[in-house]
Amino acid sequence: MTTESKPTASDWVQLLAEELGTAPPTDDEISDLLAIAGVAAHASERTAAPLTTWLVGRAGPSPAEAKEIAARLASRLDSSG
Repeated sequence: MTTESKPTASDWVQLLAEELGTAPPTDDEISDLLAIAGVAAHASERTAAPLTTWLVGRAGPSPAEAKEIAARLASRLDSSG
């Protein structure tokens, strides 16, 4: 990463994890978190995606668990509408 260019997403996550004093997400966790954000963005307004991932972090389930929960919620909302 040069000082003239923006960091990649991977670089950003690594640097932020270091600043927060925690480990960055694994590749599987990243995949699940991006899937959760995608479910939220398609089931609601796009702004729900970052807020959803924040809620997952705050509530504490694993990204895999949260992905299942988000999918169930989206399915329930889709079938009721």
